[in-house]
Amino acid sequence: MGSHDEDTDQKRKRSRARDAAKLVSVTLMGVALAQELRKPKEERTWQGALFGWVPYDLRPPTPARVKASVWSPDDERVLLPRAFGVGWSPNVGRVVRLVRQGGDRGR
Repeated sequence: MGSHDEDTDQKRKRSRARDAAKLVSVTLMGVALAQELRKPKEERTWQGALFGWVPYDLRPPTPARVKASVWSPDDERVLLPRAFGVGWSPNVGRVVRLVRQGGDRGR
């Protein structure tokens, strides 16, 4: 019986964490949109940084930008700016390369 209560508590905590993450995400998207809309129309690029360091890109994503945001093995960064939205995407290409290099060292 105690296990059921613990499972329910864990589910509630995860749900609250997901809700908080969604709220932060929506808020940052709103801030990015407001930042662009405050600029004169001819100065809007729909990409930039919030608070000087959180990247955003509100342009329609292209296949090339999507690929570059998740598969750039030659880029040393493990996190890259998202192809669309606010924040970062994991650079899967870099992670795969690092894992392979680590496996090669053991041989």
